[in-house]
Amino acid sequence: METKDQEKNITVNRKARHEYFILQSFEAGIVLSGTEVKALRQGKANLVDSYASVDKGEVWLHSANISVYEQGNINNHEPTRLRKLLLNKSEIRKLIGKVKEKGLTLIPLRLYFKNGKVKVELAVVKGKKVYDKRESIAKRDFQRDQERRFKN
Repeated sequence: METKDQEKNITVNRKARHEYFILQSFEAGIVLSGTEVKALRQGKANLVDSYASVDKGEVWLHSANISVYEQGNINNHEPTRLRKLLLNKSEIRKLIGKVKEKGLTLIPLRLYFKNGKVKVELAVVKGKKVYDKRESIAKRDFQRDQERRFKN
């Protein structure tokens, strides 16, 4: 009997899918303190305006806001601190190659629990131009209208 991976979303970066073309995504672990995990279990996280960088063979998550745990004491965490992401060496090498290309960057798409561990879905993305965003909105509206017509 197979056991399915239990996944539960904590937060999703909705703005990312609107602002960027997603080229490739990776699953990464994240190094957290105890109060950060407790705050995440309460769903207190925000990935808007966060990004990742590769520095000296390690991947770091910048500007991800994990709110302070309310029942925490003086040992509570800094909400927007730099957090290390855990990836295989081969994945890090791929990311280094991709990030060196002009116009490509790393952003987190979502934070989620998988089998009790916090994971980050990290994506290599390319920014959309204004006309690309308009095109995406037009496609989405067209599909919504088609679904309404088909329903009736």
